[in-house]
Amino acid sequence: MGTGHSESRLMLFPPTAGVNEKGRLVIAGCDAVALAEEFGTPLYIFDKAALRQKCAEFRTEFGRRYGDVAIVYAGKAFVNRALALLLKEEGLGLDVVSGGELSIARSVDFPMEKIYFHGNNKSAEELDMALEAKVGRIVVDNFLELEMLAEMAGQRGATPDVLLRLTPDVDPHTHKHISTGIVDSKFGIPMASAGEAVARVMSASSLDLIGLQFHLGSQIFELEPYGEAIRVILDLAAEMKSRHGFELRELDVGGGFAVQYTVDVPAPPVSDYAETIVAAVNEKCREHSLGLPKLVIEPGRSIVGRAGVALYEVGVVKEIPGIRCYVSVDGGMADNIRPALYEAQYEAVVANKMNEKTARKVTIAGKFCESGDILIRDIDLPDVVAGDILAVPDCGAYCLAMGSNYNASLKPAIVLVNNGRARLIRRRETYEDLLRCDML
Repeated sequence: MGTGHSESRLMLFPPTAGVNEKGRLVIAGCDAVALAEEFGTPLYIFDKAALRQKCAEFRTEFGRRYGDVAIVYAGKAFVNRALALLLKEEGLGLDVVSGGELSIARSVDFPMEKIYFHGNNKSAEELDMALEAKVGRIVVDNFLELEMLAEMAGQRGATPDVLLRLTPDVDPHTHKHISTGIVDSKFGIPMASAGEAVARVMSASSLDLIGLQFHLGSQIFELEPYGEAIRVILDLAAEMKSRHGFELRELDVGGGFAVQYTVDVPAPPVSDYAETIVAAVNEKCREHSLGLPKLVIEPGRSIVGRAGVALYEVGVVKEIPGIRCYVSVDGGMADNIRPALYEAQYEAVVANKMNEKTARKVTIAGKFCESGDILIRDIDLPDVVAGDILAVPDCGAYCLAMGSNYNASLKPAIVLVNNGRARLIRRRETYEDLLRCDML
């Protein structure tokens, strides 16, 4: 560990992070400043060991408490071909929400039986892709999809396994933009219509209803909402068994497990989520004399969040006496829109000055033509000058996945680091890439 401004913030970086004899940030044995010099900035770094460690932690903590568990990575947090291969090696499943994500999975021969296809407005083309690929589960989100899928499966002579996504009307107390389990949500079937949905799927000869699914939202720090939602869903399962003979074979409780983004807001450990979820399932199944279903969880952010680090080069430092000091970097809302979108908070370190003490409070601004393009507001850093390298931890989830070409900017390169070696897993875009789809 280092001294200076970096000491407490290093806990937010991957476990392999440290400070070398030059006073520079090191991740998985790789000097961050040297990486910036070799690959350019903005640069996103993923720590391979950290990714594997989180996969193993979820398998262990849930597996030691419950007999039949599937860990299904939520690809919306971030997925590309290299990451899909790593997840495949780790034995995880993959939750996809588009034909594009499914195409990434197919390109690396990801086991289709481990694919869960989500989405609130799947197109006919995407449903056809799912049926053609024989994905493991299609998570039906609404009645129109139910009708479309039943007809398309019938035409193919297929009988896909489906889950029904329900909204249990449980408030997870997170930001409104990432809360999805309340009744006022674009996702899922409200509980008032859940019984009808179960009956309609069960009456469709071309569909096999094997389970129920819910997802409360993202960045959920409280544990009790999981228990509350599980109780609601299992009460319904018991009622549907009594009325329609429905057998719950799978219960998918979604994800939403929180990640610590700032030093003063810790997140619960995976073990706490596992303990709460498993206890609630066991209790309710025992109460209703239900057989224990296969338990499915869908972590995304909590697997890749801490494993990812963003590097930026400092440019203009603008001092407004008595008001604010803006430190502009060569990235911003095009590669990380989260602060602008829902006021996400981050920490940062100066990667080439890890042992230097804090000297002043600054605001980290992006380079894009929006006043709201602020990455970090009011953070204490050493004296920062043009050419310094700023490192932002916890950037593995939703930064790259929601990235854009705003201002016709180029999407950044991504490297995977492990044991002192760095491997490029996405090259930086070129201006030719920007123009490739345009037609005159």
